[in-house]
Amino acid sequence: MRVEGRETKIASDLLAFYDVHARRLPWRAPPGANAADPYRVWLSEVMLQQTTVAAVGPYFAKFTERWPTVGDLAASEDADLMAAWAGLGYYARARNLLACARAVVRDHGGVFPDTEEELRALPGVGAYTAAAVAAIAFGRRAVVVDANVERVVARLFAIDTPLPAARPDIRAAADRITPDARAGDFAQAMMDLGATICTPRNPACGICPLRADCAAVRTADPAAYPVKAEKKARPHRLGHGWWIERDAHVWLVRRPDKGLLGGMRALPSSDWSDAPDATPPLAARWTTIDAPVAHIFTHFSLALSVHHAHVGADVTPPGEGEWWPVARIGEAGLPTLFARAAEAVRKERDARD
Repeated sequence: MRVEGRETKIASDLLAFYDVHARRLPWRAPPGANAADPYRVWLSEVMLQQTTVAAVGPYFAKFTERWPTVGDLAASEDADLMAAWAGLGYYARARNLLACARAVVRDHGGVFPDTEEELRALPGVGAYTAAAVAAIAFGRRAVVVDANVERVVARLFAIDTPLPAARPDIRAAADRITPDARAGDFAQAMMDLGATICTPRNPACGICPLRADCAAVRTADPAAYPVKAEKKARPHRLGHGWWIERDAHVWLVRRPDKGLLGGMRALPSSDWSDAPDATPPLAARWTTIDAPVAHIFTHFSLALSVHHAHVGADVTPPGEGEWWPVARIGEAGLPTLFARAAEAVRKERDARD
């Protein structure tokens, strides 16, 4: 859909602003260029889902140094990639990342397809990521709507239907203002605007290049948009984790591929529920850390009681696992929950010693 009238002005004003004020990010081409490496665009977009630019920067640098091409990433070991991803959270993204890289190599000769339709067919690539890669890497006209763009558009048009019901209207409005030319720059300009000026709280409307065309700025409270539905209380669950140590090594297991923290190294743990099974994996003299380790997942919060014990040289816990040097626990790629559990064990020992 071609933009007209007010919509044309919004696009041209924002692109002019972007030409001067675009954020310099390692995965971006300069304004006006559509030659960005699709691999780097795709990798950054996957990493940036529900994660800040500041948090992603070091991971992106580490990944592109270790795996500079999609072929290099596709050839990596699952465990190596999951360990490198540790700390970014939402670990299904890492599993999808590897599946997608392998599909690009296997089915497309190591070259990313350049249309939304073909990109959507890749494992783990949803509507947003397909649109972002098509627009930013290939210069295709695509409607790119992430959380920042959603907020900007809701305010521009004062869309007062609560989320998530408002999303079809927001996307339709984003479609109206997306230009045929420089769609990739426009998408990144909208992201920048939402990240730096049209922020969730205290938007800097006075310096916004779209102020003159914004419906929300003429209301009493621009920050009230987008309207959000009332949040449901997050359930709280309990769990147990066991630190089993032998000869300065700790027993680590691999979590099932499907489910939370899938494929990651971890401490043996119970189910996470209202009444988890507290039976330890083996008989030992267990000591329980004073305070449970707290962690918040997307859909629930967790209090993990951490128990630790030393075992003899002839003891091996049941099931599959590996003995990992305690001195190198930081290299195990533990997800945040279990890294915190390891730190809790270390702090108790330091206090005891």
